[in-house]
Amino acid sequence: MNAAYYPSPWPGEDGGPQRLQAARAPSALNLQPGEKLACVTRNTLMSTMTVLGDPGEVYLLTHSALRSKLGMATTACVELIDPHSLRTRKSSQRLPGGPMWPGGMAIHRNGDIYVVYGRYAHRLDRACGLKASLELPLAQAYNSFVILDKGLIVAKNLSDTQAASLSVIHPETLRPACAPVVCPEPSIARLSAVGNTVYVVGVRSIFRYHWDDAAQTLRLDHGWQWDYIGATAHSYGWDPVIDGQNAWLMDNGLHRYRIHMLGAGVRPSANRLLRVSLTDARDHASLDVSGLPGGSITNPPLVDVQRRIVVAFDSANKVLRAWRIGAGHTLAPLWTQNDFGVASHLLLYPQTGELVVNDYRRWGEEVVVLEVETGSERGRVRSGGITQGVVFPSVGWERDLYWCSMGRLARIFVA
Repeated sequence: MNAAYYPSPWPGEDGGPQRLQAARAPSALNLQPGEKLACVTRNTLMSTMTVLGDPGEVYLLTHSALRSKLGMATTACVELIDPHSLRTRKSSQRLPGGPMWPGGMAIHRNGDIYVVYGRYAHRLDRACGLKASLELPLAQAYNSFVILDKGLIVAKNLSDTQAASLSVIHPETLRPACAPVVCPEPSIARLSAVGNTVYVVGVRSIFRYHWDDAAQTLRLDHGWQWDYIGATAHSYGWDPVIDGQNAWLMDNGLHRYRIHMLGAGVRPSANRLLRVSLTDARDHASLDVSGLPGGSITNPPLVDVQRRIVVAFDSANKVLRAWRIGAGHTLAPLWTQNDFGVASHLLLYPQTGELVVNDYRRWGEEVVVLEVETGSERGRVRSGGITQGVVFPSVGWERDLYWCSMGRLARIFVA
């Protein structure tokens, strides 16, 4: 449990700021022989994620898009939805945003909902009523946020040209807790955090900041940084997963996504799975995911801490792979799924070893449950829509989960 997040099964994106994408016990689908997956869907206006509050509470974050094509400011919206039918129960007003990029939402330990979308942070009550808003300092999209154990909210702008800037926000006042902290380089990836330490994947290196209580600001850890690009021609990495011993990420994040990631790679190289020790940044390693040219992704790998397994993928070449983590963090091949259209954030049920992924095929998306130790398939259902999901799933309150794929929200459940 992350100390500053609400004690629900899924209070924020990826289940928490370490991005382990793992359900809390006793959540599980627990698919049995003879059981199948079923699906209820609804069309949405650019859905990004769902999070859970108290039993039965499911919140959906969406945002507008067409206005951005017209050079106009975009907005976001938070809905409390019916956990079965997905119908809207309550809805916020349109929340100011500005520049478009899928934002983020989480429920704080104080019980309120926080949203960062565009260049704004918002605080809402659980009935989706707006309590406060803050315009962030740069006229750029900020790609979500993490909550530190102290309760502070840290957001970062999305930039591949100018240095990234970290904004620290006090949750009660929704005012800046310190001056913006300028990073050493631009950053596309979302932030991750453990305790009161923030991990940043820049366009060529990964580094971290610690909250300094005495100085009331974030301090760069000058003794921990890894230039993961080095002399290669690879492009930037995406969101890091923090497993307690290492940070894991994938690179070649530059791509041509429109409605799917198939063949969307830009660089001729294969994309890589990257690991760096949290105690010594000189202890790091890289490994080609598929080894195929033009490899690319837009999301993080998944680490099963309990089983010592890491799962990575090459979305552009439709390859999904898993390795066993051995002594000295060596990786031994475990299984491979070829011709498998995975691109979204993943979801793991540690109790049952069920891994939930997407598979884009026949101009549509299917949600698939695999055994994380073998890669064998337990269940599959078509969730509808022509776009390949690249955003955030979440667990549900029963033997179910919620899957967002931009223009479609689906409830996947055991029938």
